[in-house]
Amino acid sequence: MANPIIGRSSNQSSRPKEPKKTNVTSLVTRRFVAWTVEITIFVASGLVPYSLGVYVNSRSDINRVPLNPVLVVTEKAIARPLALPVSYGIRNVAWPTNILWILALLLPTTLSSGQLYLLAKTGSTIPKRWFGVKVVNEEGTAPGLGAVVVREGLGRWTIPVSAAYLLWRYSFVFPNLALFTSLTMFMILAEGIGWPARKPRRALHDQLAGTYTIDAKSTLNKEKLKVAANVVDKAPTQPSIPTRSQSSNPNLSLLIVGLTSMIAVLSTLIGTQIYIQTQESQRRSEQNNSQKFIELIKALNPNNGVANEDRQRAVLALGSLNDQQAVKLLVDLLVKETDPTTLDTIQQALINAGLKAIPELKRMNQFLAGELESMGKSPNWEFRQNQLVITQQVINKILTIYSGKINNIDLSNAKLGFQASGEKSLFNLILDNVDLSGIILKSANINQGNFQGSRFRSVGEDGRWDTYDDVIADLSNADLKQANFNGANLSRVLMSRSDLSRATLNKANLSYTRLFAANLSSTQLVGADLRNAILENASLTGADLSDTNLTEANLYAAHLGRVSAIGTQLAYANLTKTDWQGADLSEAFLDYANLSDANLSIARLTGVSLRSANLENANLRNADLSRADLRGANVAGADFQGTILFVGRQDPADQFVQTPDLGSKNASVQGVDFSKAKNLDPQQLAFICTQGGQHSRCP
Repeated sequence: MANPIIGRSSNQSSRPKEPKKTNVTSLVTRRFVAWTVEITIFVASGLVPYSLGVYVNSRSDINRVPLNPVLVVTEKAIARPLALPVSYGIRNVAWPTNILWILALLLPTTLSSGQLYLLAKTGSTIPKRWFGVKVVNEEGTAPGLGAVVVREGLGRWTIPVSAAYLLWRYSFVFPNLALFTSLTMFMILAEGIGWPARKPRRALHDQLAGTYTIDAKSTLNKEKLKVAANVVDKAPTQPSIPTRSQSSNPNLSLLIVGLTSMIAVLSTLIGTQIYIQTQESQRRSEQNNSQKFIELIKALNPNNGVANEDRQRAVLALGSLNDQQAVKLLVDLLVKETDPTTLDTIQQALINAGLKAIPELKRMNQFLAGELESMGKSPNWEFRQNQLVITQQVINKILTIYSGKINNIDLSNAKLGFQASGEKSLFNLILDNVDLSGIILKSANINQGNFQGSRFRSVGEDGRWDTYDDVIADLSNADLKQANFNGANLSRVLMSRSDLSRATLNKANLSYTRLFAANLSSTQLVGADLRNAILENASLTGADLSDTNLTEANLYAAHLGRVSAIGTQLAYANLTKTDWQGADLSEAFLDYANLSDANLSIARLTGVSLRSANLENANLRNADLSRADLRGANVAGADFQGTILFVGRQDPADQFVQTPDLGSKNASVQGVDFSKAKNLDPQQLAFICTQGGQHSRCP
């Protein structure tokens, strides 16, 4: 069928003249502008509600709820192919944020679906209609839904974006997201330009869908469309003679079909044979293991008169069997055996079995822990306790030996830090300098465990940090009281609601770690890296945060009473509704931190930097702000009753005269607006006015 733009008429003299180059250029420009408007509307429909959600989420006066599961799944689906860090676990957001972010997903989808429907039925989206651009098929009519799906879904987006992604993913620039964005835009624009050698030039998406982009405002195009329509209506019913290029070779077609069928049949036969052989090999292996297992059980039976040496050899042989029944038997023997030599042999056999022994050891560990809790101080209690310690020791040895291979090993609810009430612990988990990346210790008891220098996170298959496939441990709800994590790498690890009271985490890497509602009371965190850590509703009462880096950390509503935070980095941190009562923040850096509604009463803030910090409605009663830098801070609604802003005393009769004894020990308040601050006494007001602060009562 003839192209409506380049179609022929029997009367050559009546053929319209070709459009001038200026018109073609104008059409290209309008096509680009219309496409830009479409993309802008699409992006804005998602970006506006998303930005509103971010703003609402920053407000401290709105109730917080868990992030919607749909958003959690979407976040991970986007983060995985783009090599972005996933926000592991469910975080809390302001309740309107969930609604706004759901809209940010639905609006672009709904809008693009409507635009594609218009394009399929009318040939123009709303922006294309504005700029006089129309898409038609070879008959000069609207392209239809199928053609539009091919044109937009496959040609315009899938092919160029896929090409850009493959080039980016397997090149040295990965995972630089800015370069991927630039490369994607270049591929999309290059696809839209079309091949220069082809006349007339058509974009790839138009060629794939069999469509043409025309100037809907041009009289010439309208006449061509009419001519094309008349040609279609008046076409002869008899079949036309195909040209050489249009004709097909039936022999070649039969050959292709035959080869395709033959390959499919051979592939099926080979695949079936491989599957049958694999199943047969597996069946034979299971039979051999079962026979060996039965023979070894006979050798373990003391009634058969087997020597102790032979019995020990049978135990070691059980550990080498690739059979879960053998592992289960060894674990059962572990808690029944009383002979020390045989007991050591059983432990060695389980260690030889490796990580596959962990599930059975965990089962026995939980069983014994449950029995100890229920039986109380009965005569059998000490025996059960010793059995529990044995399972703990074997698990400890396996985790040590198989360092770096522990990903997804599940020890949830395991008892690995038992301590009897009023007695010294018989076992302490010691896993110093071990790679525990990906281990699952949810709700496990690991109190007093030692993990100095150990790693709970490592790179994934891509070999790069902070990407979707990083191997991350899960220590949520774990009992980690008095555990030693000095110098450990816990970055991005899930530790929500874990009990880390009196634990030692000096110089540990806890950046981006999720410590939501965790108990860190009296914990040592000297020099630790907690940048961007999530500490919402966490308890750090009495903790030592000296020289800790908490830049951009989220401590919303955290309890920090009596903490020592001397020299701590808290710039840009979210400290909304935090409780710092009686804390020592001397020489700390809180530039641009959000301390709205925070309780800083009786806190020591000497020499602290609060430049451009938000102290709106903060409680600063009886706090010591001498030598503090408040320049640029927002103190609207802050309560300054009894707050120390300077060292030394002033003569009440000279309230607006600076006295010499203030010197460098004063707080820096130049340019700070105290007009809406609360409970300023005359001496504070005199100091503010003489030091360059602003207040309506200043002369």
